[in-house]
Amino acid sequence: MPSFLGPHLVDENLPTPLYHQIYLLLRERIVSGELPAGDMLEGEQEMARRLGVSRITVKRALNELAARGLVHRQRGRGTTVAGSGVIPLVAGGFDTLLESLQRMGLQTDVELLEVREESAGVAIAERLELKPDALVQRAVRLRKLNGQPFSYLVNYIPAAIARRYSLEELASTSMLTLLERAGAPAQEAEQWISAVAAGSAIAAALDVAPGAPLLRVDRVMRGPRRKPVQFIEAHYRPDRFHYHFRTHKNARGNGDWTYNG
Repeated sequence: MPSFLGPHLVDENLPTPLYHQIYLLLRERIVSGELPAGDMLEGEQEMARRLGVSRITVKRALNELAARGLVHRQRGRGTTVAGSGVIPLVAGGFDTLLESLQRMGLQTDVELLEVREESAGVAIAERLELKPDALVQRAVRLRKLNGQPFSYLVNYIPAAIARRYSLEELASTSMLTLLERAGAPAQEAEQWISAVAAGSAIAAALDVAPGAPLLRVDRVMRGPRRKPVQFIEAHYRPDRFHYHFRTHKNARGNGDWTYNG
């Protein structure tokens, strides 16, 4: 067993149960290959000592790994890594971003976690080119591929647009489709990409350990006359989502580069 285990890796004050924190910790290392197939894990008692938890907590975490097919458990022989398995992956491109987002909406399932109408505030108002006291709809949605979460999305829509579709539609339909139905079709996008650590709430929703690396994408969607119709803060699991693009010099020979997804 690698020496990465330690009590600093789990926190009983987090909303995620300790056994699930341990499950996520070990699963990430199995999926990444850090714990390769065939490796023997430490016994429950030793692992519990390293992590500063009870043996029953470790046992429950290992049983959950076994239920997902990531480890083999045999009485009297211990626990061995079965392999990383196949993780569903969603891909997106820069050149056809709108098409990629539309396709993603068709290929994945959405779960509406929270929705409310509120004042935009300074930061969101700037993105949507509104006054800070303007009303927006804030909707938190979770997208899943083959039943597995891969993105946590916080959408901000001007209230005048959001009132043109129902909560039932919001809970089952892609935002691009809803915007089109509402008479505010997205025609272009601008986005900013960064890497962040998962906070406890987002970690729980995406089924990763708190502090795990996530891909964050802030995106402004613009409609007719380049008027912003949506601002989204998206967090993606990097093991289930990636962007791809290619570059080449254009035919004019002036040194400019063209980017293709």
